[in-house]
Amino acid sequence: MHTEISIILFDNERAEERLKTLVMETQELASRVLRSVSICTKVEEAFRQAHVVIVLDDSTDQEVFSLEDCIRSRVPLCRLYGYLIEKNAHDSVRVIVGGKTFVNLKTVLLMRYAPNIAHNIIAVALGVEGEAKALLARKLKTTPAYIKDVIIWGNISGNNYVDLRKTRVYRYESAIWGPLPYSRPVLNLIFDSDWVKRESVAILKNLTATGKQFGGILAAHSIATTLKYWYHGSPPGEIVSLGVLSEGQFGIPEGIVFSMPVKFENGTWVVLTDLKDIEISEKIMTRMTSDLIQEKLVALGDVINFQPYQSGRKSSMYFDIAADEEKDLAMSDVDFLGMIPQNMSEKPLNQESINDFEGKTVEPS
Repeated sequence: MHTEISIILFDNERAEERLKTLVMETQELASRVLRSVSICTKVEEAFRQAHVVIVLDDSTDQEVFSLEDCIRSRVPLCRLYGYLIEKNAHDSVRVIVGGKTFVNLKTVLLMRYAPNIAHNIIAVALGVEGEAKALLARKLKTTPAYIKDVIIWGNISGNNYVDLRKTRVYRYESAIWGPLPYSRPVLNLIFDSDWVKRESVAILKNLTATGKQFGGILAAHSIATTLKYWYHGSPPGEIVSLGVLSEGQFGIPEGIVFSMPVKFENGTWVVLTDLKDIEISEKIMTRMTSDLIQEKLVALGDVINFQPYQSGRKSSMYFDIAADEEKDLAMSDVDFLGMIPQNMSEKPLNQESINDFEGKTVEPS
């Protein structure tokens, strides 16, 4: 299989020079499957016959005034992207959403504006999953590749829940060490130690600060691995975290994009609703879903002001150190850089709407 890469750019000379450098670097990889790299500068030609679309963060040098402006600024580009992907992309196009901020929100907006391919739009959660595995590996003095089945629930770039109840470690140095298929539950290995009580909160709170930690190598690997699983299937028996549209599974409210456990098989993904003993408490579920619901309502104009979830304590996320124990982890502030307020409109896109974007900068997707 050969690959053609098209980098989307909407008419900005400075950005075009940077993208030309990116094209050269991509060509210098000398990949056996890469056939060509091109830059698209015409809005109406964007995503032409694309089989895979990767949507990352958009950026701007203009000032942002409020969280609500940040949220609403996602709407115009997602509306434009959704329209163009449905109009121009291949019928079997697969859309992967990544980035540092508002990953779940961007995904649900793309689904709204590209309803015919909504099932083929997903959000990458493997970056947060990889961070959790690396943390455990450092504590256990093993390699992250031997840690399996970490589940990331909730907001990929915000208030999420790192669940280790199904997690197992393979080839762990202990009194008994069997072949690779042999494993031991992570909870039994480390969660009776003082490390959890003293250090886990301070360390794991950074898992929500995806914008600070989710670097280029990790982002690229997470996207590439998700694509590989989507086309060829995930490892048999393993749990993969993925941001998908909720249909009420696990008691998650319908209509929001939520990271949950899945498996990839036969060119698609399936939510693992048959997993046992992974119920999420109502308190934690409410904490995770509240902000996602608020983001969607603010973005679509149904709510004017964002109302963060309040529980009588400082806003936090949770990390499951045992089935019945909860720990508070401080949430990081929303990254306001690169956001720009835009006027929201629910009018269908047409050629006139596309022309409005001529002369504006859009980072590659």
